[in-house]
Amino acid sequence: MSDVTPAPDLDDPTTDPFDIAREAAAYIAQATGVARHHVALVLGSGWGGAAELLGETVAELPSHDVPGFAAPAVVGHVGTIRSIRIEGTDRHALVLGSRTHLYEGRGVRRVVHGVRTAAATGASTVVLTNGCGGLNPLWGPGTPVLINDHLNLTATSPLEGATFVDLTDLYSSRLRAVAREVDPTLDEGVYVQFRGPHYETPAEVRMAGTLGGDLVGMSTTLEAIAARQAGIEVLGISLVTNLAAGISPEPLSHEEVLEAGRAAGPRISALLAQIVRRL
Repeated sequence: MSDVTPAPDLDDPTTDPFDIAREAAAYIAQATGVARHHVALVLGSGWGGAAELLGETVAELPSHDVPGFAAPAVVGHVGTIRSIRIEGTDRHALVLGSRTHLYEGRGVRRVVHGVRTAAATGASTVVLTNGCGGLNPLWGPGTPVLINDHLNLTATSPLEGATFVDLTDLYSSRLRAVAREVDPTLDEGVYVQFRGPHYETPAEVRMAGTLGGDLVGMSTTLEAIAARQAGIEVLGISLVTNLAAGISPEPLSHEEVLEAGRAAGPRISALLAQIVRRL
């Protein structure tokens, strides 16, 4: 079985990351019996419960069994990949519970491998979710916010060589409109990705706000860029788990993030499941 086969080295410059994504997609198709997945979801902190509400789970795979994937390194993330038949349809969702963050030091290719694999399975839409800090004091912990643009402050990109990709309307205005059909009260904001794993300083948060940011976190933007390169439409949704440093009078902690996600989980999971059924 694949658990005794060395994982493909995505950081080897002689390998093609898209070949490994196709290998992963072929493995998923064989293991799940599902020839094509139509939509993919990357479930960040607080969003994991949505998978249970989408429909019938056809198959659940340990992520480290799939070529190019590894077990998650962050508490609160699930180390599985699930194939779910979306309730009331003949469409399937690929739920990626194992997200690799840039700060783990595994390389940018591994960060975006899930999105590239989703594209190789046939997905035309990806939903990227995260837990983040908020700059707007009106967005208390537990507030879902649609991402309408981003600032990538990681100093890197998943694109290699002379690959030029237009990022206009990267976070699809069409899909945001679909989300607001489900919940017209959803606000929008600009997501700012820092490298992490340390939380941002108050000065960095002020900088993000000056540059036009509304949300700060450590994921999503690189995956969104890779999705655009692969031709996938992107819906991004953040869960504000805490007010960002300097906005909140309290020190930041990962436990606070997890607790906010647990408290908001049932509500935002139901919201996300309703949105996905319309995509």
